[in-house]
Amino acid sequence: MSTAVDDDLWSAIGDPTRRRMLDLLLTEGRGTATSLSEHLPVTRQAVAKHLAILDRVGLVHAQAEGREKQFRVDETQLARAVAQLTDVGNAWDARLRRIKHIAETIERKKQ
Repeated sequence: MSTAVDDDLWSAIGDPTRRRMLDLLLTEGRGTATSLSEHLPVTRQAVAKHLAILDRVGLVHAQAEGREKQFRVDETQLARAVAQLTDVGNAWDARLRRIKHIAETIERKKQ
């Protein structure tokens, strides 16, 4: 694999609430814990904790605006995650092709 897999990054993305938050931020361009909580079945405090995790792995960045922080997706870090996922997918495709080849070889030998 050319891109090392970042376990912390994928742990953060692995949570469905955080994935939904990323979707909302990408759609809206930005959001606060309050605005995001209006679209999610969790409290504002839970959203704030999820945002802190996304911020820690670099997927979002906050900027203070008044009493709240505006969060935006870091497109570079998101692109890094996409590249990692692509590499993992390619590696599994290669493994599955090898398994298929082995299975076909075994099947031919049986005949």
